[in-house]
Amino acid sequence: MSDQQISWEDFARLDIRSGTIISAEVFKEARKPAYKLQVDFGPMGIRKTSAQIKKLYSVEELPGKQVLAVVNFPPKQIANFMSECLVLGTLGEDGEVTLLTTDKDSANGSKVG
Repeated sequence: MSDQQISWEDFARLDIRSGTIISAEVFKEARKPAYKLQVDFGPMGIRKTSAQIKKLYSVEELPGKQVLAVVNFPPKQIANFMSECLVLGTLGEDGEVTLLTTDKDSANGSKVG
């Protein structure tokens, strides 16, 4: 359990949305094994991101998977790629990332609250 508490206002500043991965490819230029993803956030459009999820996921199984992501971070340069959102996941003991997904399909761009 974390000892650091935040306020409701801190949480409310995060814009977390559901989106569907529409493409995935190996990110060859990344220092740590990763994929380049394109995620469809509906009315917000398609955003690119990189994700270090190669331990648990293959490129073939990612398209069509609905995920949760923070969409209001500033873009971040990673090698030769500009990441436009942060896909969320849990961290395992070995550093593997399990993606956070929706229990049931929701509209792309739906806000988490």
